[in-house]
Amino acid sequence: MTRPYERPPATRFSVAVDAALRAAGWRPGRWDMRQAEEWADELRGYASSGGHQHALFPAAVEAWAEFGSLDIAPTGPGLELAPSALRIDPLRGLHAARTLSDLGRALETEIAPLGAEAGDSALLAIDTEGRVYGLDHTGDWYLGADIDAALATLVGGVRPVRLTVP
Repeated sequence: MTRPYERPPATRFSVAVDAALRAAGWRPGRWDMRQAEEWADELRGYASSGGHQHALFPAAVEAWAEFGSLDIAPTGPGLELAPSALRIDPLRGLHAARTLSDLGRALETEIAPLGAEAGDSALLAIDTEGRVYGLDHTGDWYLGADIDAALATLVGGVRPVRLTVP
């Protein structure tokens, strides 16, 4: 028997994450590049009052194409803390160009918006390597080395790593 947070053999996600994704409408091979390109165009056209613009790169566009517009809700208890519901929609971060630019500069990479946790309690972002971060009123958090790991963290209720200055 597979435990809810274990990855069954030959599958991409744990049972809990897979169930939440499928309930949200995700299927293997899902790919909506048209929507991802529309978001990219809207983000490209935005500039903050200080002139900050959004970074756009393949890792972000690919994540938007596969998971965009999904409202993902946990289907069970979290492993270490309460799991988070989220929406993959980069426009949730439209007005955070300066914040994302500042984080990118601190991490020596570029950062693009990815979506938000339920209730817009945290902004989700992705960098050029596909690493995913959460930004909320308590700080900045590392959610995973890629979108799959970040989904496991959020939906699986795994404690994220707080970003700190060395």
